[in-house]
Amino acid sequence: MTTNTESQGNSLDIVKWGIAVLLIAAAVVANQFFAEASVVARTAGVIVTFAIAGFIAFQTVKGKQALSFAREAHIEVRKVIWPTRQEALNTTFIVLAATAVVALILWGLDAILLRVVNLITGV
Repeated sequence: MTTNTESQGNSLDIVKWGIAVLLIAAAVVANQFFAEASVVARTAGVIVTFAIAGFIAFQTVKGKQALSFAREAHIEVRKVIWPTRQEALNTTFIVLAATAVVALILWGLDAILLRVVNLITGV
């Protein structure tokens, strides 16, 4: 019994995904077909069609899982302790200084290796 229910759910999900994809394709084609129409009207049509396609896609098992994941991610982002402006600036300056030091070291190493190669090759 559960296998039959799962296969019906999968076939309905496939139909829902197909409808969502067809709606998106129709929005793209209609946007090109009505190129002479107002940009505002075409944009509104595309946004509404994408919203309907998204609503249909979120009714599937994978869509519900994606929506649940997005909610959980939002909750986790709210738990993050963000650095203050001063901490961010200090960290940025440290990274810039370290990058400059490494760049100078690599530049000096390149110059030394260039001279060694010139001595060896006699150029």
